[in-house]
Amino acid sequence: MSRDKFIEGRRWVVKVGSSLVTNNGLGLDRQAIANWARQLVALQGAGIKLVLVSSGAVAEGVSRLSLKSRPREIHMQQAAAAVGQMGVIQAYESCFMEHGVHAAQILLSHEDLSDRTRYLNARSTLTTLLELGTLPVVNENDTVATAELCFGDNDTLAALVANLTNADAMVILTDQDGLFTADPRGHEDAELVSVASAHDESLAAMAGAGSSLGRGGMQSKLSAAKLAARSGTDTIIANGRFEDILARIASGEELGTLLTADSEPMTARKQWLAGQLTAAGTLQLDAGAVNVLCNSGKSLLAVGVQRVTGKFRRGDVVACVTTEGVEVARGLVNYDAAEIAKLCGKSSDQIEALLGYGGEEEVIHRDNLILSR
Repeated sequence: MSRDKFIEGRRWVVKVGSSLVTNNGLGLDRQAIANWARQLVALQGAGIKLVLVSSGAVAEGVSRLSLKSRPREIHMQQAAAAVGQMGVIQAYESCFMEHGVHAAQILLSHEDLSDRTRYLNARSTLTTLLELGTLPVVNENDTVATAELCFGDNDTLAALVANLTNADAMVILTDQDGLFTADPRGHEDAELVSVASAHDESLAAMAGAGSSLGRGGMQSKLSAAKLAARSGTDTIIANGRFEDILARIASGEELGTLLTADSEPMTARKQWLAGQLTAAGTLQLDAGAVNVLCNSGKSLLAVGVQRVTGKFRRGDVVACVTTEGVEVARGLVNYDAAEIAKLCGKSSDQIEALLGYGGEEEVIHRDNLILSR
């Protein structure tokens, strides 16, 4: 467990939280943004390709609209984000231009990463921008996101961008020093976790709540690190208020909490499947099918499917669950919900007789399937 990916890695995703770019919730802190721009440009000059995921749009909108606090209503959050995003991108653009670097605004929604074609378009755009030497500034497209189809926080978005760009490393900057064994605000004996596996389930009990300015607490940062690890990306959670924090991390200084991927990168297609936040439906599997998927790496056949839930079409992402409802995998289906309902428990050689045409032998091919655990 080392910090080699932060020393040797050539592609980083850096996420800066609301508390680090806003003036205690009273709009954007221009001086802070100028400081981030300076640090990022320095890293870029050292040969690291960077994608910045920045919060602050809603907080800036709340200030510009003279609202007393962050609104709870979705339509008010969307309005605040629309107003505030203007300030966010103006601030970054002006600061980067002082260093001769072009910024690029990227607004992503859940649907952009759940649709295969749009996913590949976003990936291609980000890759091209990095090759051109620009510095993409990414935020969630809050003006069109809904409660059901939003990332939930920019920690998750940063992890998906890490998957999207095959990033070596992800840095999540917050107003805390990292992950502690307990909430340091209430436990004087709490100790900083210097390094751990992103897949260590025991870490969840150590996570505390988030701030009032953003949506992500330490729990969301752990989830994001686990999601980023699926594409082989290591994560550091560190205090963004430390002077020259990014350069110090790049030099290998042991700051914050390092969460290691402990796995090889997946193929791009499986990264995309792993990042799906919303499945269009579920397939309940029998014990034999669960065993085959989890231990043999084979495709899912109709004979192992017991029940279908939801309305979905061919090519949609569905979750595969046990009889107890525990998700074990998800993937792209070769048939729609009505067709799979007819095929449940049947062998593949009966497909033509049951459906009236000869389709794929597999309900989900192994190349289009990713394990959830």
